[in-house]
Amino acid sequence: MESFKVLTHDYRDAYFNLASEEYLLKETDGYYFYLWINDPAVIVGVNQNAIEEVNLSYTQSHNVKVVRRLTGGGAVYHDGGNLCYTVIAPFDSERDNYKAFTAPVIEYLNTLGVKAEFSGRNDIVVDGKKISGNAQTVYKNRIMHHGTLLFSTDLDGLTKSLNPSKLKTQSKGIKSVRARVTNISDHLKTPMTMAEFKDGLYREFLKTCQPFSLKATDIERINRLKEEKYSTYKWNIGSSPKGSNKFTQKFAFGIFTLQFDTECGLIKSPEIYGDFFCKKDVNEFKQKLDGLPLEKTALIKAFSDISDYVVGADGEEIINALLGD
Repeated sequence: MESFKVLTHDYRDAYFNLASEEYLLKETDGYYFYLWINDPAVIVGVNQNAIEEVNLSYTQSHNVKVVRRLTGGGAVYHDGGNLCYTVIAPFDSERDNYKAFTAPVIEYLNTLGVKAEFSGRNDIVVDGKKISGNAQTVYKNRIMHHGTLLFSTDLDGLTKSLNPSKLKTQSKGIKSVRARVTNISDHLKTPMTMAEFKDGLYREFLKTCQPFSLKATDIERINRLKEEKYSTYKWNIGSSPKGSNKFTQKFAFGIFTLQFDTECGLIKSPEIYGDFFCKKDVNEFKQKLDGLPLEKTALIKAFSDISDYVVGADGEEIINALLGD
């Protein structure tokens, strides 16, 4: 069997890094250990409703990318304090793949004095708190396993990004299971930087693997996949399962309720009602919302003349309340 290759690089674009996983899995024949770091991003499972799982207002206003991955499971937060690792290997249905692929990472953590252990279905924990979530997918005769390693992650950014807004959403998407989390750096006997932590794990893999670097042709093909898929609203938000959404809040102008479906990330069949007073027929206003993406910029533009329909209404106030600002 072909030997494993170990790969890392300095790209921190979540679109690129998720595209590179798919490229290595589907467009090459190699087997890899792959270490990578993202700038702030929320990575949602392939079967999740991003609108339901992510505070999209926060992520949009704080330049946190929302990216859909190939694997199932719940939404996770990445930033420069989180080391991601990917294993692409031959698929063996008789093997406990989660335990097999987390074992080298746990062994490395133990050498640092961190008492990590496998827990539940797919987590690594320290003192009962989660430091790593893992997920897998199978493609032909190969399996891709990837996981997070919370080293010095901004836990405040994590909480705010994964805390949904006041919009109540119901869908058939897979829900995230929230767990208590902790950073690896808080459990080290000897302090170290993220760069040292990453380099140490890389050197552990080098003991049994050959070093590998992406070639110019690889990068070109990954960038093409990034542009065509991983950076698109259609894949990241539009692939969300259909959902039913309802927002109700009392404002100075009265109680305002907005109810709508989301399909392919777009607003469908909106309804507006409440005890407010009208100038023009709100049914005309509803037509402006039908088909819009559930994005702050698009909504603020659509709501810019809401006061022409609802007496005393302020469009930006409504959108900020709706999206959780």
